[in-house]
Amino acid sequence: MEKKKTTKTKRKKANAKKKLLIVEDEKILSDMYKNKFIQSGFEVFAALNSKEGLKLALKKKPDLILLDILLPEEDGIFFLEKLRANPKISSTQVVVFSNYDNPTTKKDALSFDIKDYLLKTDYTPKKIVEKVKSYFK
Repeated sequence: MEKKKTTKTKRKKANAKKKLLIVEDEKILSDMYKNKFIQSGFEVFAALNSKEGLKLALKKKPDLILLDILLPEEDGIFFLEKLRANPKISSTQVVVFSNYDNPTTKKDALSFDIKDYLLKTDYTPKKIVEKVKSYFK
């Protein structure tokens, strides 16, 4: 009997919607990605800046954060510093998804144990959804 419960629990977790937080300051892009991920079965939250993103990360506990680097006020590196410093959300997986292709910034982001640093120009919305899904396999 105990094995059946464990298998059932594992199946429920596998079928649960993955929670995704998108931190992107361009509302048109944010809405487009949000809709694509919702259509693909994700539960999605969006923030237009670092402060809002950190609040949502604490409140919603996403499985993964899709983070732009160029944000108003505090940039994505600031976001990563604050995220990793907070024990409640420090282990949250982060994928940087930005048009900012600067080697120093990329190195800084990678130092915060991000899952990946992707350039927006290399991904269609469909391909970014596929890429994010691959992180959960």
